[in-house]
Amino acid sequence: MAGFDGTRPIFLQLAEMLEEGIISGAFPEESQIPSITEYSAALKINPATALKGINQLVDAGLVYKKRGVGMFVAAGAREKLLARRRESFYAGRLLPVAREAKALGLSLAGLQELTARAYEEQEKE
Repeated sequence: MAGFDGTRPIFLQLAEMLEEGIISGAFPEESQIPSITEYSAALKINPATALKGINQLVDAGLVYKKRGVGMFVAAGAREKLLARRRESFYAGRLLPVAREAKALGLSLAGLQELTARAYEEQEKE
C-alpha cells in the first residue's frame, strides 16, 4: 500500500484509499474489506486511526459492519462516490473554467472545442 503524504490526517488518507478501491473495483459492492487490524498492521498505523478512517466511510453509508464478520462495501457505494466526485469536479473545476472562458470571450462552442482537443491529447498519451 502507498505511503501517507504527511499533509493531511492519516485517517482521511486511509478513507480516500478505500474510496479509490471502491471506485476502481478493487473492493466491489457487497465484498468484504480488510479489517482494522489488517490495515493497522499493513500500514503501520494505530488501530484507532484505522478505525477512524473506516468509520468515515461507515458514516457516509459506503461501508457497513456485519457484527462478528467484518466490514463490507455497501450496495450503491461506487455510484454514490462517483456522483460526489462529479459534483466536486463541477464546483471546483468546471465553474472556474467557465468563468475564465467567459472572461476570455470564448463561446460555449469554443470551450467545447478546447475540451475536445484536451480529450484527444489525453487519448494520445
